[in-house]
Amino acid sequence: MKKRIITLATATGLIVALALPALATTDNRDDNGPHGRTVVYVTSQGQFYDSVVLGDLPQEGPFQKLEMGINGLQTEFGPGDPGYLGGRWWLDANGNGIQDEGDAFFLCPLLGPGDAAA
Repeated sequence: MKKRIITLATATGLIVALALPALATTDNRDDNGPHGRTVVYVTSQGQFYDSVVLGDLPQEGPFQKLEMGINGLQTEFGPGDPGYLGGRWWLDANGNGIQDEGDAFFLCPLLGPGDAAA
């Protein structure tokens, strides 16, 4: 149990650390008051999508890799692409390139429409 808590804390810390560059591009104001947004870049489309983290998921079923790139958080496929899994993300928290224990698995759907600029 203690190992699982340490693993979850490490994965959560890594997610936050990797998300900071993307959060730096957040828009914190609109007509409805202050809010934050996370932005994910879809490389196959050249589009940025707003997103919201909805929670952790168990390591069951298919996941799409989310990683840091030159545009912040990025992935290969987005809404409308056959490889898009609806926001079921895998973050390689232990750096071994394999989906396994120690990685982060979470739900964070991309919200359309995409935009060519962040």
